[in-house]
Amino acid sequence: MSAEFSVAGRIACVTGASSGLGRAIADALQAAGAQVVGVARRPLEGLACVAADLSDLEAIPDIARRVAAVHGAPQILFNAAGVNTRETADEVTLAGWRTTMDLNLAAPFFLAQALVPGMRAAGYGRIVNFASLQSRRAFPGGISYGASKGGIAQLTRAMAEAWSRHGITANALAPGFFPTELTGPVFGDPERAARNAAQTCIGRNGTLEDIVGPAVFLASPASAYVTGQLLYVDGGFTAK
Repeated sequence: MSAEFSVAGRIACVTGASSGLGRAIADALQAAGAQVVGVARRPLEGLACVAADLSDLEAIPDIARRVAAVHGAPQILFNAAGVNTRETADEVTLAGWRTTMDLNLAAPFFLAQALVPGMRAAGYGRIVNFASLQSRRAFPGGISYGASKGGIAQLTRAMAEAWSRHGITANALAPGFFPTELTGPVFGDPERAARNAAQTCIGRNGTLEDIVGPAVFLASPASAYVTGQLLYVDGGFTAK
C-alpha cells in the first residue's frame, strides 16, 4: 500500500508556504519525495520559492508560469494562502472585503485554472483548497472571512465537477484551531484557546503535525476516488 500514499516524483505548488500550515504541508510533501515550489511574499529557507502577492489577480497567469519554470508543471496544488481581517459586521470596509475575497476565494480558483492544463496533460491532478470551521459556523469578527470560506466549500465542489473526469480531484482541508500567524489573536488569549480545546472531542487544539497526514493523503494516488469533499481536521470541534 505504500505506493498508493506516495508523492515521490510529483511536483507540488503550495501557496502560503512561508509559515504555519502551508509551510508544514510544503515540508511534509518535500520529505515524502515531491519537488515543491512555495508561493509566498517573502523568501523561504530550504524551499524553492516564487515570491508573489496572490491578491494581485491579474498577475496569477505569470505566477503560474514562474512556478512551472522551477521544476515543471505541478500536478499538486495546495491553496493555503489566506487572510483574516477580523472586522466586525459594523466595521467591514470595502477594501478589507475585496482583499479577503481576492486572496481567499478568487486566487485559489484562478491559480488552479492556470495549472489545470498541466495536470490534464499529466493525467494526474490534486487540488486542495483551504476551507475553515467558518465554512459552516459563524464566529465573531468573521463576516468577510466566513463568506470567503463558505465560498471555498462550493468552489471545491464546482472544481470537482469541472475537472475530476480528467483525473484531477479537488478537495478542501478545513482545519480547526492550529497555532499559526493567522490565529495569533486566538492563541494570544489563553482562556479562549482553552475553550476551543474543550470544544473538541479530542480535548486539545491542533498541532502542525496533525495536518500532515491528511494533506499527504489528499495529494497521493490513495485519494483518487475522493473529490468535492471538505475534510475537517478539527479534533471533532464541529461534531459537538
